[in-house]
Amino acid sequence: MEEKKPISHFVAGLIIAAILIIYTTLLNYMGLFQNQSLGWVAYFVLIGGLVLFVNLYGKAKNNQVTFGNLFSYGFKATSIITLIMILYIVIFFMAFPEFKDKIVETAREGMEKQGNMTDDQIDQGLEMFERNFILFTGGGALFMYLVLGAIGSLIGAAITKKQPRSPFDQQSI
Repeated sequence: MEEKKPISHFVAGLIIAAILIIYTTLLNYMGLFQNQSLGWVAYFVLIGGLVLFVNLYGKAKNNQVTFGNLFSYGFKATSIITLIMILYIVIFFMAFPEFKDKIVETAREGMEKQGNMTDDQIDQGLEMFERNFILFTGGGALFMYLVLGAIGSLIGAAITKKQPRSPFDQQSI
């Protein structure tokens, strides 16, 4: 049986990141970026995309792969996705600071609704948040994408059919 050329983890990461960027940009411009239920869709796209590409990778290798090979492929794709998405987030919020202002205003409203902080404490907290906005946003994205990517890679590696070759089955040259 001839081995098909598998899609590289780099290409898989680019495809999933492109889909996430398009989806996120649409949410932002439709004013739905703070809708949490629609935010979860992006996480399902990430996990589902990784499961799909890990499965395709296994099939391209005629299922002669191990769990570790499959997980490694998925996590390499995750690292590409994470880097691209962090870069996108930084560029997006630098190019469109009005979205940052909307997020800060929503955070202020949420803190005021809780009622357990004074106005001075809210102002201090939001001032620190605004100064480190890119750091907090990028760090949060880094954590979420890596964790969800690991989950997607694990699921993909677990459900993909595996028939690894035994090193003793190989013929000597």
